[in-house]
Amino acid sequence: MRSFILRRLFLGLFITFFGAMVVYTVIRSLPTSYVETIARQRASNPLSNKTYQEWLDQLNAVYKLDVGIIPGFFGWLGNAVRGDFGESWHFGVPVTVKFSQVIWYSLIINTITLFVEFFIAIPLGILAARKQYSRTDYAITVFALMGISLPTFFLATILKYVFSIKLGWFDLYGLTGRFFNSMTPSQQILDIGYHMVLPIVTLTMLSIGGLMRYTRTNMLEVLNSDYIRTARAKGLSEKVVINKHAFRNTLIPLVSYMSYLLPSMFGGALITETLFQIPGIGYVSYQAIVRGDIPFAMFYTTFLIVLTQVSLILADIMYAVVDPRVRAN
Repeated sequence: MRSFILRRLFLGLFITFFGAMVVYTVIRSLPTSYVETIARQRASNPLSNKTYQEWLDQLNAVYKLDVGIIPGFFGWLGNAVRGDFGESWHFGVPVTVKFSQVIWYSLIINTITLFVEFFIAIPLGILAARKQYSRTDYAITVFALMGISLPTFFLATILKYVFSIKLGWFDLYGLTGRFFNSMTPSQQILDIGYHMVLPIVTLTMLSIGGLMRYTRTNMLEVLNSDYIRTARAKGLSEKVVINKHAFRNTLIPLVSYMSYLLPSMFGGALITETLFQIPGIGYVSYQAIVRGDIPFAMFYTTFLIVLTQVSLILADIMYAVVDPRVRAN
């Protein structure tokens, strides 16, 4: 197992390296440059003693944009390995500082969404498989297909229209209310949780359908296996057959599906957080990317690549946990 994990770590580092190189190449090849905008703004400042070209040359040298793509990437990579991702052009603070300020909001939202999704999708998927072609199965299938088909912006808009505009239960935007600063610490926590309800509901409804359908498909395959028919022929109760024999084997293919949930949720949260203006990593990254903030864009995309590789490694390890037949050589 140790050698297997080491091989997977090496492969993950290899993929991360070339993935970051591709992203850096694409960003450097963009037709517009935010550095030019910064240089123009600083040159137009009455207190500035440098021309536009002098500011441009200085900024290009600072961010290694005055050299080729390959030398520039290795320069960025050398700083990144030391934990130095540069200063965000848009926010004016180090990238890692801004990341540490906003990641907790995304982490809370996505963690709650993940647990709610598992709690709802897996039992409903199993129930649909047990009652195949019944009204329950059709109802769950329709609900799952709606979650898969609805675009994020459409679902978020509908939820805001119903629960914010029509019913007035929630605020349209933001993470806190107008009286947040005058609240006690416990009231502030409740206020933040109150503003997270609609984003969590949106993410849950969008992600629950795929996991529900995947669980149903794999449970049907397991229930039609010979050993399940043998267990029933022995007189075991349906509860024992489902919970002890079928469910464990259903988890095996689910592991591969779950490995993509973590990075996809953080990537998908960019749209949801932007629509609700939740200052998490997704919304902040959107602001940085549309303004050409290369340091923050590089950090965010590299973060997603690393997150994907970590999820895949954990999935490979979990295979051996849920299936004793799997052994790493």
